[in-house]
Amino acid sequence: VQLQAYGGGLVQPGGSLKLSCVASGSIRSIAGMGLGWHRQPIGKQPELVASISSGGVTYYTDSMKGRVTISRDNGKNTVYLQMNDLQPDDTAVYYCRIYDSPGYWGQGTLFTVSS
Repeated sequence: VQLQAYGGGLVQPGGSLKLSCVASGSIRSIAGMGLGWHRQPIGKQPELVASISSGGVTYYTDSMKGRVTISRDNGKNTVYLQMNDLQPDDTAVYYCRIYDSPGYWGQGTLFTVSS
């Protein structure tokens, strides 16, 4: 199983960014799977950013509520993370994840929020 994330880079404070993560390999479809995005700031522990259930129920960590939207396109085997009003503290490596056993992590994509 491969989870390929796209969309990292450099963003100015207050800017927006949309990450995408495509699942491929032995997974025929992500439909029916719980998905999520986690992040790990440099030198800190990983943390959950957002998750979405197979039925579309979403969860957002308090620090990003109102600034982030997770969505999914089962036909494209893709999960997205739209982030707005980005701040320097949002700088991190972002990982997509499939929660269903055995669980999979993407390779991560880094974006930096800086002027």
